[in-house]
Order: sequence, then structure tokens, then C-alpha cells
Amino acid sequence: MTTEAKALEREVRIEASPETVFGFLIDAEKMQQWMGRDVTLDAKPGGVYRCDINGNDIAGGEFVEVTPFSRVVYTFGWEGDDHPVPVGSTTVEITLTPDGSGTLVRLAHRGLADPATDDHGQGWEHYLGRLAIAAAGGDPGVDANNMG
Repeated sequence: MTTEAKALEREVRIEASPETVFGFLIDAEKMQQWMGRDVTLDAKPGGVYRCDINGNDIAGGEFVEVTPFSRVVYTFGWEGDDHPVPVGSTTVEITLTPDGSGTLVRLAHRGLADPATDDHGQGWEHYLGRLAIAAAGGDPGVDANNMG
């Protein structure tokens, strides 16, 4: 049985400008408001992407493309020898499109093999919802995923 890599796609509309939303994707302090308890970002091609979700689950990779206010691409995976999605083994692409007074955020996570697609799909739905609240100026509250 082979596991075929799939593209996972999600989108959310956020009541904030692309400039505002972009900041929540490239600034570690802002990202920490919606995802992760300890975040390190160097948002330039070749720069580090590292997000410690809960002390056990730590995502890592590097930025591939950073186009102000419209697009962020980075490699992605999980630290630890036993994880089926190793650091840098997949790619996350986020595009921001103006939509009236807000922004349409489209996320494509490429290179995931089953069964990782379902788990990551649920994770991205959770975190895009938190991003929508934080970028619009709200408080997404305590993240149940970072209680590990």
C-alpha cells in the first residue's frame, strides 16, 4: 500500500487588511497570539520557521518566499525522530487577497501523505480560526492545543 502525498487546502475570511494579517504570519510575537507558546521566525528566504505548540509538538522549517502583504511560503514538519512528517518535508503556502474590508486567506499545505492529511487539516482549521480572531483585533483565548 502506498501513501500518496496530497495538497490540503483551507481558507478563511478575516475582517482585517492584508497588511495587518501579513504581520501575524511573519512576526513571532504576533504569531504567538494565535499559534504556539514559543515562536522563532526569520521571515526571509532561507530564514528559520519554528513554532513550539505545546512543549512536545514543535514545527520547523524555513521560509521559501515572503512577498509583503500577499504571500508567505515555508517548508514545514515536526521535530522528533518518530514523527511521520519530518522538519522541512512539506510546504505551506499562504496567500492573502483583499476582499472588501477584509482579507481572504488561502492556505495550501503540500506534500502530506495519508494519514497526516486529516490531522493537519483539523489543525489548520483550528489555527486559521484563531488567526481570524487575533488579526481582527480580538482575543482567541487560551489555546487548548498548547496545554501539552
